[in-house]
Amino acid sequence: MAALAPGPGDLVLEIGPGPGALTEVLAARGARVVAIEKDRDLVPLAQSRVPGARIVEGDALMLDWRAVAGVRPDQPLLVTGNIPYNITSPLLDRALLPPRPARIVFLVQKEVAERLAAPAGGKTYGAITVGVQAVARVEKLFTVPAGAFIPPPKVESAAVRIVPLAEPLVKDAEVAAFRRLVVGLFGFRRKQLVRGLRELTGWPAERVTGALERAGLAASARPETVGPGGFAALLAVLIDGGWRPD
Repeated sequence: MAALAPGPGDLVLEIGPGPGALTEVLAARGARVVAIEKDRDLVPLAQSRVPGARIVEGDALMLDWRAVAGVRPDQPLLVTGNIPYNITSPLLDRALLPPRPARIVFLVQKEVAERLAAPAGGKTYGAITVGVQAVARVEKLFTVPAGAFIPPPKVESAAVRIVPLAEPLVKDAEVAAFRRLVVGLFGFRRKQLVRGLRELTGWPAERVTGALERAGLAASARPETVGPGGFAALLAVLIDGGWRPD
């Protein structure tokens, strides 16, 4: 688990340990491991495999991760897991709630990993890319073939390392507004920013054009070409101008 780089005594929260294979590796490195497992039948299997870990039965989407791990907001926490494909987005949202972990390493669907790490202008660049990269640095590490799992899934997986930024591009209090802006504009992905922003805000063309200029963005640009910093600058201008998301 070199990607997560846990040291002796580091506290690691594992999401979905299953029978405990990764849990065992983490514990062998000297980490203190707390894991959240939804399947009650797997909890005793993981606990017996790694007696030194603490396996908690529960839904990771419903629990307070730091409370489960027993750490204060100012204490460091590492997060990892082979997360279910169907709840990847909400688990990412939960992982990046402030106070954010020091490092996160997730095994996700390969296509999701590519989207998370995509550069602006790339084919896989989208709203989820912007949302994560506005608060964290993302690296796609390696691909895991379907045959590595039993039973094998229909898709390949990939590991991603997510390291929260010391200074996020968006304030914690404005994350919801930022998401509304980004998701809203990507809903008009093929439209120029000036047109998409008019529909999103209800502002007249002249006011929208002025906002884009102050944010340093071309009115003719499309959302897929705008980096996370551009969206953050646009949000600041919109809020200063009186825009409030619904």
